[in-house]
Amino acid sequence: MAGREDAIRQHRAGAGGDARWAEELLDHLRPAGRDVHRVLSWLADAVHAAVSLQDGSTGRLLAGTRTPLDENLVADITAGRIASAACEGRGRHLRLVRVERVHPAPAAVLAVSREEPFDRRAADIVTHTAQVVELLLAGHESTAAGHRLRRATADLRLAILQLLMVEDTVSARRVAAGLWPGLLDTDTACVYVVESSPEERDRVAEECLAATGERALVVRCPAMDGHVIVLSPRGAAGEALRSLVGRLPGTFLGGSARQGLARTALAYGQAVSALAVARFRPQKAAVYAERTRPERLMDPAALHRWTVGVLRPLDTLPHHTRAELIATTRLGLEFTAVNTAKILGVSRNTVRARMDRVEGLLRTDFAGLTARAAVHLALNAEAGLPQQPADTGTGRPGHTRLADLLAGPALRTWAGDLLGRLETDTRDLRRTLRTWIAVGGNAERAAQRLGIHAQTVRYHVRSAEPVLERQLLAAGGDLYEVVLAHLAVGDLDLPRLHGTNPGHPDSPVQG
Repeated sequence: MAGREDAIRQHRAGAGGDARWAEELLDHLRPAGRDVHRVLSWLADAVHAAVSLQDGSTGRLLAGTRTPLDENLVADITAGRIASAACEGRGRHLRLVRVERVHPAPAAVLAVSREEPFDRRAADIVTHTAQVVELLLAGHESTAAGHRLRRATADLRLAILQLLMVEDTVSARRVAAGLWPGLLDTDTACVYVVESSPEERDRVAEECLAATGERALVVRCPAMDGHVIVLSPRGAAGEALRSLVGRLPGTFLGGSARQGLARTALAYGQAVSALAVARFRPQKAAVYAERTRPERLMDPAALHRWTVGVLRPLDTLPHHTRAELIATTRLGLEFTAVNTAKILGVSRNTVRARMDRVEGLLRTDFAGLTARAAVHLALNAEAGLPQQPADTGTGRPGHTRLADLLAGPALRTWAGDLLGRLETDTRDLRRTLRTWIAVGGNAERAAQRLGIHAQTVRYHVRSAEPVLERQLLAAGGDLYEVVLAHLAVGDLDLPRLHGTNPGHPDSPVQG
């Protein structure tokens, strides 16, 4: 671009006082003024003419006002047999100038038609304007190509993440190998979620790419407008991202524990859960492993037996179908059907159909928060126990009841301490929260039971969030932990799993 600018400047220097047009034309090359339509409008005013720019091959108008042109003359210019032409007819004078475009686009033709003959000044203006238009078209195409490349790369990153979300690590590695060799040559990774305002997300995503040295999978979350998802096989990314959110106002970071690549959906849920904690911390960052989880307070062998029993109806399915249903259900219990569909790249009807199938196989009702919490526990326990712990029990697999898991002293102490944080509030947040959970998280039904307004219920639940350091109004892992705490202390009835079978250990029977 500099060469053409110099040519215009040289012309201006030799033109003496009549060089204002050159100054004005140069202004159109400044970053704030690079618009072909504005340039043609300026040219029309400068030489008192009708101006058009059209595709030399198809005749499509690219800018300006359409002018009838001789097709043979246009064909000669487009083919490069001549670079320009001048002619006169019907009382008008016409100038045609070839304008190169980035290959493979055909050349364009700049046509300038006016009543007066073209003097040297007008001819010079047309010639130099054609050069400026050529530069602007090349710059626009280069910018557009860059945008297309970045969009295609971003779409590819999202496709890889979606494959990992449904445990298809083989396909994910195959797709990633072409552009990022070695990125997924690992068995484990951590998932981070960086939260910013939607307006700042693109900039934050670029910052994440720079901070991780492009040695991580950086994806703009398709479900949450302000979230950037970072999957990193290497441990250094965590510190780099912590440093990043530390210097960027209004950003927060949640990170997962290290998980196998096939457990990416689990790791993502952990990162979102940690993000809720990060919002209440001065350093604006939190990692999932930093907080005691109820499943860690349960006997591993008993938890495994119970999990096997709960999920056994899914074992009759083909492996890929089972993995798909479990991955969808795990995300569907964390997010809305719409957001789950966006994350997985499927329709929301597909998400609902898959969850309905799991609901039917487990013979439970996902409308109840206690059932959702129990299934969420089973899915996370299965993902977190890739190797079966030694089973010292004498009963058959699956004989352990949920009530047995929740009866352990460590878990009861944890639950009592967690819910006890609410006791000091005079608004009786604990009673409101317990009632709200019992009616499936429905504020209107809870308000009817409590005799207060639905907005008051929502306000109480929201007020409990910073006290418990958990996000409650957005259903997910945080809420299910609080549900398990209520079950452990006996504030809620146990859920019905495999409910049509009264002999199943999870049926709500005495003893």
